[in-house]
Amino acid sequence: MAEETGDLSKAMSQDGASQFQEVIRQELEFSVKKELEKILTTAPSHEFEHTKKDLDGFRKLFHRFLQEKGPSVDWGKIQRPPEDSIQPYEKIKARGLPDNISSVLNKLVVVKLNGGLGTSMGCKGPKSLIGVRNENTFLDLTVQQIEHLNKSYNTDVPLVLMNSFNTDEDTKKILQKYNHCRVKIYTFNQSRYPRINKESLLPVAKDVSYSGENTEAWYPPGHGDIYASFYNSGLLDTFIGEGKEYIFVSNIDNLGATVDLYILNHLMNPPNGKPCEFVMEVTNKTRADVKGGTLTQYEGKLRLVEIAQVPKAHVDEFKSVSKFKIFNTNNLWISLAAVKRLQEQNAIDMEIIVNPKTLDGGLNVIQLETAVGAAIKSFENSLGINVPRSRFLPVKTTSDLLLVMSNLYSLNAGSLTMSEKREFPTVPLVKLGSSFTKVQDYLRRFESIPDMLELDHLTVSGDVTFGKNVSLKGTVIIIANHGDRIDIPPGAVLENKIVSGNLRILDH
Repeated sequence: MAEETGDLSKAMSQDGASQFQEVIRQELEFSVKKELEKILTTAPSHEFEHTKKDLDGFRKLFHRFLQEKGPSVDWGKIQRPPEDSIQPYEKIKARGLPDNISSVLNKLVVVKLNGGLGTSMGCKGPKSLIGVRNENTFLDLTVQQIEHLNKSYNTDVPLVLMNSFNTDEDTKKILQKYNHCRVKIYTFNQSRYPRINKESLLPVAKDVSYSGENTEAWYPPGHGDIYASFYNSGLLDTFIGEGKEYIFVSNIDNLGATVDLYILNHLMNPPNGKPCEFVMEVTNKTRADVKGGTLTQYEGKLRLVEIAQVPKAHVDEFKSVSKFKIFNTNNLWISLAAVKRLQEQNAIDMEIIVNPKTLDGGLNVIQLETAVGAAIKSFENSLGINVPRSRFLPVKTTSDLLLVMSNLYSLNAGSLTMSEKREFPTVPLVKLGSSFTKVQDYLRRFESIPDMLELDHLTVSGDVTFGKNVSLKGTVIIIANHGDRIDIPPGAVLENKIVSGNLRILDH
């Protein structure tokens, strides 16, 4: 079987599904089905139903994976979206707010994608529990924002966390600290799918456990899984029963993704009377965002196109800031009734992302994923809204963390806003070198966070530390060569400076 499937990718890449390919496909699906059945027999009785739903979901995804060939978009069919399908935020805002903000808010549920770990920043456990500002974590800030809304408007906007099996236990432990907050918090788990061997395409797992040597055999299948797992959790029906109409979905590490009352009003009171089932917030690309997914018109529908779907010959065109001017922030507003309808019709269509990984032991595997925004083409009357950059403030690295911890931003009721003292509304470009990658190393290297109000660009490389009350202005480049160490003294003001190897300070 292994030899036959080793040639599978070659066989499948040729045009026309020959009988040979079809036989191999059927054999492979049968083998995977058998393996999944074996895994299911190892599930304890209290986990049986849940595991069965996960493995059924995986089988459907695997079936689609075998059917699809080559890049999932035909480049010739990609067009710029029509003018009215992406509205400027200013136009949405100009409609003002309704008199009854409370009744509009009471139809909203906030969902945060909380499946990720803090490993890329050198932290154990869920990323949402990393401290980002005055000891507050991502989760603290989220709860504060929603509590502020509920208190200000006397509403009951709930917070829902989509956890993964990687984050669920640690997140639930911490939730007790919010018991006295004015926010109802719910959680549900995204699915747990088996990774498959890159050569044989069979699951690596032999049983349902995910500890010990099985730790790496499972993965959460991307945030596109939200539709099925939210539906399966029963929460979707609960909220519809309570009269809720929309979910606002965003990544928990995007500190700009706060509830926007103008967008909510636009959804609840559509100007043309036609309800909009899906809104994607997009924002203008800068050079730093060339890899972000973009909204296009494809076969008469708005469609999200990600860089992984683009044929190699067109990647540079895709990255062009002039042709595709906007990218997806992953702040999405989605109709609950539409999710229910489409989920029950099995009509949510998302492209499969094939994500190759190498396990610790050197085994090459692939994991099949989907992205939440890719479903936009399945919803009726979808809309893009071109929002200000301030609604996209993701913290992916310690360079991002430095920005949000600094005096560039002020914190009010869990929301960060750019300081009024900064003359330009743009965010400085910050690149901290590998000595700063882990949060604990980064914190050790700054005695206090520098004043960055007048900073345009900061690059730091090598063994560098910052004393208290340092001020950085204009373009500052600090490079400690191998074996050198640079200590920026307390109170130093660096304006348009290059500081190199032996701490000579040169004008830039």
